[in-house]
Amino acid sequence: MALIETNNVVVSLSPRPIEPSWIIEGNPVAQGCLLSQSSDGLASTIVWECSEGKFNWYYDFDETIMILEGSIVLESDTMGPTRYGPGDVIFFRDGAHARWHVEGRVRKLAFCRTTQPFILGFAAKVYNKIKRVVFLSEKRVAPGLAST
Repeated sequence: MALIETNNVVVSLSPRPIEPSWIIEGNPVAQGCLLSQSSDGLASTIVWECSEGKFNWYYDFDETIMILEGSIVLESDTMGPTRYGPGDVIFFRDGAHARWHVEGRVRKLAFCRTTQPFILGFAAKVYNKIKRVVFLSEKRVAPGLAST
């Protein structure tokens, strides 16, 4: 597995149907492409697009999105209808629910992360800290990166 991967958001998309019971209005057609995935499978980057329609979305992981093209109107029980377009960034926590209204078509870049139980997250932080301290002296830092 490569330690550095590159990709482009101009990719071939595959069908990623929206759960039919979530659709409120229209016939939104969703497609996506996995761009990258962490080695533990808990984080991924996806390009996703959807045609016009209204639907609910229930999040079972943390997701940060950036709208690349098109626009949406989002609302939830705690947020009134708000329009978002290219360049806007939105964070959905695990457990969030939002009503999406795609106006025409939207394309987004999504950064998804499955949340860990607190104790596992804490253990991972401790392990990573120890790993950095122990192995830092064994690694050479490139001169251009040392000053940043």
